Amino acid sequence: MSMKVYVKSLLLVVASLLLVMTFPLKSSAGEPTDQIRQTIDDVIKILNDRELKKPGKESERKAKIRTTIEKRFDFAEMAKRSLGIYWKKRSPDEQKQFVALFSDLLEDTYIRKIERYQDEKVIYVGDTEEGGAYAVVKTKIRSTQGSETPVEYKIFKKGDKWEVYDIIVEGVSIVNNYRTQFNDIISSSSYEELVKRLKQKTVKSSQ
Repeated sequence: MSMKVYVKSLLLVVASLLLVMTFPLKSSAGEPTDQIRQTIDDVIKILNDRELKKPGKESERKAKIRTTIEKRFDFAEMAKRSLGIYWKKRSPDEQKQFVALFSDLLEDTYIRKIERYQDEKVIYVGDTEEGGAYAVVKTKIRSTQGSETPVEYKIFKKGDKWEVYDIIVEGVSIVNNYRTQFNDIISSSSYEELVKRLKQKTVKSSQ
C-alpha cells in the first residue's frame, strides 16, 4: 500500500486556520477553544506579515508557521498513536526517529495547505471536556457554496496548556487513518519499509 496523506482532512483543517480574522465568530467557548483560537490567530498574523511575503522570505515564513504549530500540536503523541501496537516494540532511538519523521511529514503537508487555501469560513461551535484532562473543540467549515463540514480538534491538557493529539473531519480521524496505513505497510512488509517510505516523503517534500 502506498503512503498516502489524508488530503481531504488536511485541507479542511487548514481552511479553519485562515479566515477567522475576516469573519468574527461567536461561540460558547471555554479555555480549550480559546487556546485553539489563539494558535489560529498567531498563524494568520504570520501569513499577513508583509515583510514575510517578500521574495526570499519563504523559508523564514514557513519556519515561523512551523514553530507556531509545534506549540499547539503534540506530534510525539500523534506519532505514538499513529504507530499503534507497534510503538512499544520500537527501541527509544527508533521511537525518537519515528516521531521526527512523522512530524516532518505532517508539518510539511500542513504548512503547504495553510499557504494555499483561504476560501472557507470557520465557525466555532464550542468545546466539551472529557474527564478533565481531555476535551474536544468543535468547529464547522462553511464552504463558499454554503455547505458545512464538521471538524473536531481532540486535545488534552499538559499543565495549563491544551495540545492537539488528533483531528476528526466528518467522523474520520487523521491519526486512525495514518495508523491503518502504517499497520498495513508493517504487516505486509516491515517496520523498516515504513521508515524508508517516510524518509522518501520527507526528502520529496523538501525538494
